[in-house]
Amino acid sequence: MIRLEFKSLIPKKNKSMGLKFAFAVNDTGVFEKKHFGEADKFLIYREKDNSLVLDRELKNTARDFDEEQQHGSRKKADAIINLLKSDDINVLVSMQFGKNIKVINDFFIPIIIHSDSVEDVVKIIGKQYHWISEEWEHKNSDYMLFSIKQGIMKHPLKD
Repeated sequence: MIRLEFKSLIPKKNKSMGLKFAFAVNDTGVFEKKHFGEADKFLIYREKDNSLVLDRELKNTARDFDEEQQHGSRKKADAIINLLKSDDINVLVSMQFGKNIKVINDFFIPIIIHSDSVEDVVKIIGKQYHWISEEWEHKNSDYMLFSIKQGIMKHPLKD
């Protein structure tokens, strides 16, 4: 189990629990250069006792939803939003997002990462957790896009 200590800022929206992250990975548990909604599964990490810990895996049951009609469909976005909101997810982590990022950032903080290693991403997010938590604490929607390589950058989403 990957465990990394970091300072926790508990978000005001759910003071009893820290942030929960959905990592978009393939069947072998590695990030791929695919849109978030194309992931085979999501690794659900949560903040617990000032650490980021793996909670469970969640199969992406919406992966092929409505894709024969239109790639990046709003129906698929809604299916993924419902799947992740029902699990109290706050942050989405992927190597890429599609056009539905403009929809999902009303509900989740999107993070683009540049490593395929879950372990590396956990370490980097642990170091930058306070920025992500601050975004969640101070906003209710229209979250900024975070881009994480060695450090972290925060960008507004453009129409």
